[in-house]
Amino acid sequence: MKNAHLIAACGVGMASLAGMLQNKGFRVTGSDANVYPPMSTQLENLGIRLASPYAAENIPADTEMVVVGNAISRGNPEAEEAIRRGLPILSMPQAVAEYFIRDLSSIVVTGTHGKTTASSLCAWSLFALGDDPSFLIGGVPKNFPVSYRVGNGSRFVIEGDEYDTAYFDKGPKFLHYRPKVVLLTSIEFDHADIYKDLPHVRESFRKLVDIIPPDGLLVACADYPDVVRVASGARCPVVYYSTKADDFENHNADIAVGRETWSVRVTGESVGMTSFRVGRDGRSFGFRLPLPGLHNAANAAGVALVLMRLGFPFSRIADAFERFAGVRRRQEVVGEFRGVLLIDDFAHHPTAVRETIRAVRARYADRRIIAVFEPRSNTSRRRLFQQRFTEAFAEADSVIVAGVFSADKIPEDERLSPEEIAAGLRGMGRSAECIQEVDGIVSHIAVNCGKGDLVLLMSNGGFGGIRDKLREALS
Repeated sequence: MKNAHLIAACGVGMASLAGMLQNKGFRVTGSDANVYPPMSTQLENLGIRLASPYAAENIPADTEMVVVGNAISRGNPEAEEAIRRGLPILSMPQAVAEYFIRDLSSIVVTGTHGKTTASSLCAWSLFALGDDPSFLIGGVPKNFPVSYRVGNGSRFVIEGDEYDTAYFDKGPKFLHYRPKVVLLTSIEFDHADIYKDLPHVRESFRKLVDIIPPDGLLVACADYPDVVRVASGARCPVVYYSTKADDFENHNADIAVGRETWSVRVTGESVGMTSFRVGRDGRSFGFRLPLPGLHNAANAAGVALVLMRLGFPFSRIADAFERFAGVRRRQEVVGEFRGVLLIDDFAHHPTAVRETIRAVRARYADRRIIAVFEPRSNTSRRRLFQQRFTEAFAEADSVIVAGVFSADKIPEDERLSPEEIAAGLRGMGRSAECIQEVDGIVSHIAVNCGKGDLVLLMSNGGFGGIRDKLREALS
């Protein structure tokens, strides 16, 4: 097959797959309900034709295969046209597995938090080590021009998403990725639209661990009790890492006896670098990472343990880590405007919010941190984490919570209350308010923020273009 059509092509994974298929010699076309950057720009630069809105005639007559994104439901005119024509229909994970992972050794980086940054660091490090990997990541690593690569090496690094696969396959995407090595960073409740509770989430990760072959490897963060519960059933060797290893017996008493466990310690922040050590049984390895904070150091430690188990020397891994440029929209420094430092981040879960604020605090200890949050994900728009968000934002000096994105789609009695979060923070002695609209937030910051302040944007979406609006207002 050499002619492929992708439905919902502007998603990060789908747009990356489009580029990979083109690299493999396919003629690729695509469509989406709305053609939007940055992925529409990436596709345009590749010369891939995009159509909008969805329509049966968007599928060229000579199409031999249709790939359906997980945003598509049965009844979509193009999905129905593909069925009518009897065309082979694949999900994105199926296509990746079939055309790219098939004969390679797959490294799946997964977990509730940190998987985009950790998979980017792993892919970059393998590249810097001369391994010539392929990769597919749900973000754009700054060391590369795009979010994917088709290399000539034997390894494929992929960000393992626990979200469902397609309208015809409600299992998690990562079950398609034929894992040989898995890095499991964390397990917490998320994706409230498809998972009913934490045990339901945990079961998906257990299924992933179950398909790692006996000669594979699982590297897992023991800071999360549910990671330990899942990892304890692995048939392959398991290596743990933990920021709480000194109190390990009390922290995770149910860890399997005899498992290899490494401690992770941050030893300093200076000159834009986080120094940390990974140690066990009297052995210790030191690293420096351009990203701030313990959370990033822990994820990097997991990557280091994967790479060392693959046979790469510590000194060369450490050198690659120092040259890692980070990921767009992950604690990304946008710039400094009128003395106000602007940082953009993808955080949308209370744990990620807390750790992001802590990381920024560690690196910019002399600045006042103004956290600006948009409740946008399916989980953050619900009341599930109302109190946990309040506690997480208490780590900032000042907080602005925007209105709930598409609030009318969440029943009022289930909906997160930004007003209650702000009131709770004020009760804890923090400056906090709810400002519903983006333009109001921009005006407030432009008037009330000055030299030495740090504005930290947190949203898993476009946040109404606030990044560019703030840059203009502060300039």
